Amino acid sequence: MEPILLYGHPAGSSLGLVAALEWLGQPYWLSRVDMLGDMREPAYARINARHETPVLITAAGAPLTETMAIAAHLEARDGARRISFDPLSAEADRMHQLMAFINTGFTGAFSPLWTALELPEADPAYEAALRRFGNDAVRNRHDKLEAIAGDGPWLVGGRRSLADALLVGVARWLEFHEVDAASRWPRIAAIRDTVESDPAFAYALAIENGERPAGAGHCLGHVELAEVIERFGR
Repeated sequence: MEPILLYGHPAGSSLGLVAALEWLGQPYWLSRVDMLGDMREPAYARINARHETPVLITAAGAPLTETMAIAAHLEARDGARRISFDPLSAEADRMHQLMAFINTGFTGAFSPLWTALELPEADPAYEAALRRFGNDAVRNRHDKLEAIAGDGPWLVGGRRSLADALLVGVARWLEFHEVDAASRWPRIAAIRDTVESDPAFAYALAIENGERPAGAGHCLGHVELAEVIERFGR
């Protein structure tokens, strides 16, 4: 069977993995997960006990969670090196380094801002503290990435890779949470502009918005989440 990517909306980091699958050029399915509804339901724990996205149902029918694990799974199947590099190369080392940073400190810096947004009850003082802490953390992590991003249009080796896909899935939260203008970090902004002008990103964004664009033909369609849970849940 072809793999199925469970992607989250609204504004899920999994948008980057949809773009990566388009770049990879191998057939796959998608399954849409409402992170404010579906993902919180008890049944979803059969797919991911931590109630998170993304999840990849592999060709063997096994749910694979965690972005880095899914990225490694895709990299291992990228024989044409469309989204990765020779495993023993310096480019592969740099790609893994950047992916690890993006998936940990860079992504984690936004956590206080998401917490503030999703408070179950109004608590202005707590919300203000979360936003102040989160804004400072996001700026700090952007400063760190800006320092190591390089001057090219892509993060690694002068061409697109999994690192770029992971970045764009998260970096757009800067505007979503109104932290700062992207132009404050020109190297990151230039890379984002490159990726966000790519047809694969436009396709992934349209999918996230609930549209059904044609794309490049690699996506075979959508599978209802209830069917995914029934077939592959534990």
